[in-house]
Amino acid sequence: MFHKEGQTIILTTFALVVIIVLLSEFYLMNQWLRWALQISSVVVLVLILQFFRNPKRSTNNLFDEILAPVDGKVVVIEEVFETEYFNEKRMQVSIFMSPFNVHVTRYPISGTIKYSKYHPGKYLVAWHPKSSTDNERTTVVINTPKFGEILYRQIAGAMARRIVNYAEEGESVHQGEDSGFIKFGSRVDLLLPLDCGIAVKLDQKVVGAKTCIATYLNKNEERDLI
Repeated sequence: MFHKEGQTIILTTFALVVIIVLLSEFYLMNQWLRWALQISSVVVLVLILQFFRNPKRSTNNLFDEILAPVDGKVVVIEEVFETEYFNEKRMQVSIFMSPFNVHVTRYPISGTIKYSKYHPGKYLVAWHPKSSTDNERTTVVINTPKFGEILYRQIAGAMARRIVNYAEEGESVHQGEDSGFIKFGSRVDLLLPLDCGIAVKLDQKVVGAKTCIATYLNKNEERDLI
């Protein structure tokens, strides 16, 4: 299964590969050069196909767990002062996606979209400290039954040149559903309440709509942890 955002580039690449294979077969006399060109073009097609893959993942709409919005590696877990929407301290968890990860963005929790905004910007490498504020990005805030408002931010990387965001203000969304796509290398930040329980560690690999990023802690649970 491939993501709809890749349909045009997949079909275009497939057509070009067919043309290259046929033309080289009839017009390139050098056998080694012909094979190298044909194999290289097929490899490019395979890479495009793996990048736009969209594995279906079912969730149980867990209101007391925030799931990973993307596949990748946790590169930041820290307390920050969020200035775009909350203007207060939040716990930031950032996930870096390499070009080999699934790049579908999924809603980390069910709720209502309160804020959705696109920001044009630079294309610093996704792990750069200023990529969260300087790069091309989208910011989405979901109002949830238990956590209150949580924010996630799609951030373009050095290779990414297009962010797709499906979130629209006022709509109800469900945990694990497609919320967008970032093309070719990127990062997603989660800005969470300070009193939630972070369930991941730095450098941990996570799977979108599967790995728990944070859990809801009620006052009794907080006292038990002290």
